Amino acid sequence: MIGALLRRDLGRLFPFAGSGAASLPLLFFLAVAMLYPFAVGPDANLLARTGGGVVWIAALLAAILPLDRLVQEDINLGMFDQLKLRGVAEELAMAARLLAHWLSFGPLLILATFPAAALLNLQGETLRLLLLGLLAGTPGLAAIGLIIAALTASLRAGAALSGLLLIPLALPILIFGAGALARGDVASIGFAGAISLVLVAIAPFAAGAAIRAAREG
Repeated sequence: MIGALLRRDLGRLFPFAGSGAASLPLLFFLAVAMLYPFAVGPDANLLARTGGGVVWIAALLAAILPLDRLVQEDINLGMFDQLKLRGVAEELAMAARLLAHWLSFGPLLILATFPAAALLNLQGETLRLLLLGLLAGTPGLAAIGLIIAALTASLRAGAALSGLLLIPLALPILIFGAGALARGDVASIGFAGAISLVLVAIAPFAAGAAIRAAREG
């Protein structure tokens, strides 16, 4: 059952496989990387010093874009009621949704970091730390996004509220991930990864409880 759920969710969320809106996070990420050098000028040293932080901010903002499509539509269609009738718990459905959500933007953002790094003059150890940080941090961003999307799905202004909530909650991951670039410290990436693991473990249960409350309410 989880395989069927995962295939369905990937079909909806994966860029260029579902709706055109699914490609917006990737396009937004690349747009920021392309526009930033024009904003600050061609100073290679300045771009190298600040480019990693810009990539992290772009990744954080790109993670906000899919939130309104994560659970709202399925609640409106009564999909979770149908799954419950088939004996599928909300937590299981949210675990599949979390994996699909991360697969739909995390690996692609990491791959898009290579052309972004060329534009921002990021190379060598800086690029390695940036890639490791994104690999460690993007699962946590996906987990936070899923929890927030489930909590705000029943609210009228849920889409706008989701973005406002995700940014402060994601700050610890951003601080450790981007901080590793400033200090050249792999240990900071470990902290970002640890936070992500905790969030990934919590997310299916927190989101499942929120979906159940919205469905029963």
